Amino acid sequence: MRIQLPLFTSDGRAGRSSRAHVTCRYKCGDACRTVPGNSSDNAYFREVVRSQVSRRSVLKSSVGTVLALGAITASAACGDGEASELGWSSTAPSPGDALPGMKFTAVTPNTEDALVIPEGYRQQVVIRWGDPVLPGAPEFDVANQTPEAQAGQFGFNNDFAGLIPVDGVPGHFYLVANLEYPTEPFMFTGYREGEPTEQQARIAMAAVGIAVVEVEAARGSGALKPVVGPRNQRLTASSPFRLTGPAAGSEFVRTSADPAGTTVLGTFANCSGGLTPWGTMLSGEENFNNYFANASKVTDQKAAERLARYSFDDDSDEHHWGRFDKRFDLAVEPNEANRFGYIVEVDPHDPKAVPVKHSSLGRCKHESANIHVVDSGPDEGTVVAYSGDDEKFEYIYKFVSSRRIKSGLSKTAREHNLRILDEGTLYVATFYGDSPDGSGRLPASGRFAGRGSWKPLLTTEADGSARSHVPGMSPAEVAVFTRLAADAVGATKMDRPEDIEPNPTTGKVYCALTNNSDRGTDGKPGIDAVNPRTENKSGQVIEITDDHTGTEFTWELLLVCGDPAAADTYYGGFDKTRVSPISCPDNLAFDPHGNLWISTDGNALGSNDGLFAVALEGDRRGETKQFLTVPVGAETCGPVISGDRVLVAVQHPGELDDHSADNPASHWPDGGNSRPRPAVVAVWREDGKAIGV
Repeated sequence: MRIQLPLFTSDGRAGRSSRAHVTCRYKCGDACRTVPGNSSDNAYFREVVRSQVSRRSVLKSSVGTVLALGAITASAACGDGEASELGWSSTAPSPGDALPGMKFTAVTPNTEDALVIPEGYRQQVVIRWGDPVLPGAPEFDVANQTPEAQAGQFGFNNDFAGLIPVDGVPGHFYLVANLEYPTEPFMFTGYREGEPTEQQARIAMAAVGIAVVEVEAARGSGALKPVVGPRNQRLTASSPFRLTGPAAGSEFVRTSADPAGTTVLGTFANCSGGLTPWGTMLSGEENFNNYFANASKVTDQKAAERLARYSFDDDSDEHHWGRFDKRFDLAVEPNEANRFGYIVEVDPHDPKAVPVKHSSLGRCKHESANIHVVDSGPDEGTVVAYSGDDEKFEYIYKFVSSRRIKSGLSKTAREHNLRILDEGTLYVATFYGDSPDGSGRLPASGRFAGRGSWKPLLTTEADGSARSHVPGMSPAEVAVFTRLAADAVGATKMDRPEDIEPNPTTGKVYCALTNNSDRGTDGKPGIDAVNPRTENKSGQVIEITDDHTGTEFTWELLLVCGDPAAADTYYGGFDKTRVSPISCPDNLAFDPHGNLWISTDGNALGSNDGLFAVALEGDRRGETKQFLTVPVGAETCGPVISGDRVLVAVQHPGELDDHSADNPASHWPDGGNSRPRPAVVAVWREDGKAIGV
């Protein structure tokens, strides 16, 4: 098996990964150190699937080579690519020059163990790992955690965050947050890797999932105060979910505990998400493969090939839950794996409602799903959900509803709208354009641009019936093995499609492609128009002008990220000497002025990750300004941008190699000698004025 070891930057200078190996292992099962799942036409990949080669044995055999070349860390998973440590040479513009929403003093790249924000702003931790969520939950005691306590507290490694108004209670919101994954060595002192106790495993199962927390907005500031009360919810790896759509009841999702194939226990690997106009939260189940054991013991050849297409293998099981709950042992329950990888919908307005997994939107490593509602013309009221599959060489999808939205938040409207994502057609994207030369430099036209089309995969009708648009695959097969369906129609392999957000002002759709160090390397797909760089370590952002209910679109790269001084970067045509450098875009959001905000994951330029505002229109298009940086070892998640506050989720602070709960690298957010704790943070203007004006 070829292991990607990026030891030098493109200009020959040594570099290192900006993402700790421990994060790669526990978050996504070392995904970027392995052969990508989307290599089904590669003979070597087929050989790997057949022999079930052990990844870790290959890594061990490579250690000597890495050490001999200077002990340079190998490529990281979610922060894939090496840090050039070139610093940055641009000078960010002053606040007065910027567009509304971007009038703040840019934060300088740094490596501080702090949340660094602009001058004139304040910050507050809203909620952090272990804080009580449900009534009766105890205060956090890091040395004496129990599964029961954790199930009532805020979980570990918060990712997506959103605010939904509480009906009839002014100034109160539901803070909805994903709790993506546990990093057990940073949760427990004395943790023995690969040998968790049952207590530790059960705590980890309770630490993931989703939290719904009522918060009260403070008058005169952007601060938010949690309210521990009956409106709150904690969904964990053991909570019941209802599976809907063509997958429900099919032979691929039935298990011994659920012979009907309609009730799934748990959600985990919840990465980013979105909010719906009808007041619910959508959460993407992403790196679900690294919670399952014994993929090599699945003897049915077709089932084994399907597992391999979703990157299941023995060495990706970092959490070892299968030792204590046999549903996570594929040798016992091979179909359990097919019950994860969906878009989950949670109704915060009804704590008793059973949340839903929507198989009509397909199964993949969903980063998120975000909604556009057609507001005029014959398709007015049609809902379109955009989603990306976050792995190297995976695809971009959209779902077009056949049910029109009903306005308002009445019970009747809610009941109607809660079925919208179960009726409609799922598509996958194909991109076309002039292929560049691989240098990352602009084509002769002066911009990276082209056209594209949406290929239909699956249509689900109002009565629950469905039809496949992929020859040789049934509707249930398309819903459960969506990657294989997208392979069959020739979708474009992308550089890790993460968050996709429709702009509420213009309707244009933006997608963050985080990076792909395998692009153009031996045996891997080469460059194309929309993925223009080989060994892409810093990623890009696509702007799509879509015929939302149709099958055609145009596209243009807004950003080709990285060091502004490098020839292979592009900032929308804006003067690159006057931008903040950005690398590895991940989550996206918009402010009230229509500016795009980008959080980063795995900055390959030597600085901590951060949050950036980007101008989209006029002669300042492409201007990029850094609003904050997160603490050492952390990833920037969320975010929420309103006039009153910026909300960010700080994930895995202090998560660095050679560190652990016994040897913390960070003491954020509590300071002193405390352990680092993932947390959601609010930032606002000291003078009470709106953000960035």
